[in-house]
Amino acid sequence: MEYVSTRGGAGVVDFEGALFSGYAPDGGLFMPQHIPSLDGDTLRRWSRLSYRELVKELCSLFITAELVPRSTLNDLIDRAFSRFRHKDVVHLSRLKDGLNVLELWHGVTYAFKDLSLSCTGQFLQYFLEKKQKHVTILVGTSGDTGSSAIESVRGQKNMDIFVLLPKGFCTQIQELQMMTVIEDNVHVFAAHGNSDEIDEPIKELFADVDFAGKYNLMSLNSVNWSRIMVQIAHHFYAYFQCAPSLDTTPLPMVEIVVPTGGGGNITAGCIAQKMGLPIRLVAVVNSNDIIHRTVQHGDFSLSESVKATLASAMDIQEPYNMERILWLLSGSDSHLTKTLMERFSVSKSLKLPEDLHRKLSETLHSCSASDEDIVRAMQRCWKENCYPLCPHSAVAAHYHYLQTDRACLRQKSSCFSFLFSTPRCCLAPASAAKFQDALLRAGLVPQLPPEITALMAMETRSTPLEQGQDWTQTLREWIEATAQRR
Repeated sequence: MEYVSTRGGAGVVDFEGALFSGYAPDGGLFMPQHIPSLDGDTLRRWSRLSYRELVKELCSLFITAELVPRSTLNDLIDRAFSRFRHKDVVHLSRLKDGLNVLELWHGVTYAFKDLSLSCTGQFLQYFLEKKQKHVTILVGTSGDTGSSAIESVRGQKNMDIFVLLPKGFCTQIQELQMMTVIEDNVHVFAAHGNSDEIDEPIKELFADVDFAGKYNLMSLNSVNWSRIMVQIAHHFYAYFQCAPSLDTTPLPMVEIVVPTGGGGNITAGCIAQKMGLPIRLVAVVNSNDIIHRTVQHGDFSLSESVKATLASAMDIQEPYNMERILWLLSGSDSHLTKTLMERFSVSKSLKLPEDLHRKLSETLHSCSASDEDIVRAMQRCWKENCYPLCPHSAVAAHYHYLQTDRACLRQKSSCFSFLFSTPRCCLAPASAAKFQDALLRAGLVPQLPPEITALMAMETRSTPLEQGQDWTQTLREWIEATAQRR
């Protein structure tokens, strides 16, 4: 299995090369040169596997045994999931009226990113120990990525991690999960800007090839292929949990509803679909709706500004993983992808070619939700199930309720036939416990786990990045100074 850049200007690399690269040298993102195709018999066999075993099977398709022996790969994944609170790692809650919620948040930081980042951290450690190498990790976070990335590498001697968070745009709990980690290799920066603004200095440092090479810069955002690879398993597990029977030919369809900001999880779904998984994908977003507008109208253009919403981790205007989706749907056309992304980089406005937009709208459906929609979905789910949703999960639930209510209007006598003809699974990216303000706005009482309550009394450490300050230069100096102290 080899990897190429979506823009075609970088050489072919193996999994190790993609893992340590972040962005490709030509500014693109790494993708497998070929997507494996699975037949019905393989899917039926995999349907009996646990989530943990599914991750192992999927990763073995993208990481050669020559690079990581299969027994070692299995051990790394077992180690990655050893800190998860649920025995099955993830859990499906079956709620009233066909609302299936796949809880992806049973890791250390109560967010779905623990799944992919715990594995990625193990893969990194494996290669670094083998080669006696040190890396510098740069991460921009809109909420949950930062804490999950920190937990995956904290205390490791051969990694330093620099995390930029948008001060005031994350919840207090999200900020504390990052700022309370006092480790020599963890460096947190509280930037007075939004999620898109904090990505700029990171891109600039990666674009400085000499600097990036000297300090072995890499990213743990979902630009990193390893993150996408592990997230493919969410879609397979959701399918197997919700499909009524795999004894039919063709296999039944399952609709998977994916809350998305940077587009990593929906990219993983597109790859699962390409591999032969019979799923109908729905990308759901908040008021920062660039993905929704792209799917509906081919309009990949920025709004005037990022809107602060209750689903704060999705407050993103530049979903960088759309580049991977466009490359995939264009038939791996790197020339077209490069042209489109460079045009977008300059103008921040792009109209997709008609053929590419048609393929995108055939692959994805989409929906956007306002804060009012989010609150109503949280309230309804609690009223009907006594089940608390985080605001991001509520974006998915909003879509579900929209569909079931419309079906009930069409079939006034009964909703039954619609609800169970095409099963639906809503991916739940985070625990409601992390979003107290959203719960209170919905009139619900937050129930905080002791691990989260303990954060309030812990020592914090972070470095401010003010407006008008040269953030790129500040990061550069910190990285250089940290390297000198090693």
